[in-house]
Amino acid sequence: MKVPTIALTPEQTALTPIYREKWRQIGLSIAPLDRPIATAAINTAYNIIGLGEPEIIFCDSPYIALEALERLRIRDSGLETGSEIRDKIHNELYDTLRSQLDRKLENQIYSQLYNPLYAQLISQFQIHVKDEVYAKLAKKLGSRFHQFFVNITYNNNWILSELSACHGSWVDFCIEVLELECDRSLYSAFKALVENCGWIYPFEKKCFVCDRPRRINFDSEYLLHALCQPAIEFADNFRVYSYRGVLLPESIGQVAPESWEASWLLREKNAEVRRVLIGAIGYPKICQELQAIELDTWQEYTLLKIENDVDIEPIFLLKMTCPSTGHIHALRVPPKVLTAKEAISWVNWGIAPEEFQVQT
Repeated sequence: MKVPTIALTPEQTALTPIYREKWRQIGLSIAPLDRPIATAAINTAYNIIGLGEPEIIFCDSPYIALEALERLRIRDSGLETGSEIRDKIHNELYDTLRSQLDRKLENQIYSQLYNPLYAQLISQFQIHVKDEVYAKLAKKLGSRFHQFFVNITYNNNWILSELSACHGSWVDFCIEVLELECDRSLYSAFKALVENCGWIYPFEKKCFVCDRPRRINFDSEYLLHALCQPAIEFADNFRVYSYRGVLLPESIGQVAPESWEASWLLREKNAEVRRVLIGAIGYPKICQELQAIELDTWQEYTLLKIENDVDIEPIFLLKMTCPSTGHIHALRVPPKVLTAKEAISWVNWGIAPEEFQVQT
């Protein structure tokens, strides 16, 4: 067994991009599930933790899966099944490999494999899908959504293929390149779940397995991005719209950026979406379309007034130009403010602008 104790050799380091890309492709696969193979992977995982083979319900998207879960009102029937599978297969495998690694070497491997994949597979893809699923469910379920959300998140009863792919990159590297020892049957079970299933919601008698998306689009910086079309789309037409990594409402994402309207800024509550709108529309167009009048300035801040019929009373905006990035931000402020400094103080909960430095 070959176990480096301090750092990777140049030859081993040269292999990290290959393993990173291999598991990125696995985590972002858009191939439809092979249901017989996925069924075998699920049954093997259940057998490992001492459970019988469950009824497997295949779902076209996470939205369909969670919608079905809510209808069934699953509460106490195997809510820890996901944790049991992760503890016995995933975590036992991870712990076995970590015990053979020097801490410095472990950090080096994580920084070159797990961390870059997490930034794309989780921070971009998985979180965007989850947020859109929850937003649509909340709209559909109304008051029932809160209790459902608590039950799902409190028990953490899911297995996310993207997170498993992040771990798979360093696990695979440690086994194949560093030749570390592990239980090969656990590794086979782990790989089978990651490579052949989407999101998994396992219970004692039932297991919900989500299919992969049919479309995933990123820009050159690996940010989720598409123009006039979904950045992510599943077989059931569940869609996620994104612009340079920022989740967009469908009403905005379906429209070409050059056709975005400045008036949308007045009703949009999400700060990141407003930033995207401002950047794409441009400050001159905003001032022109909303007939903004410059009232006062202070350092990087400008107080604007917009007189039109989009609201009952005139719209006052505080425009802020970030010194470090050049990004322009705009926030609506009360009509009672008379100067840019007053507007700054209102935005910052009464703190005078002289008492803090501009931060972004």
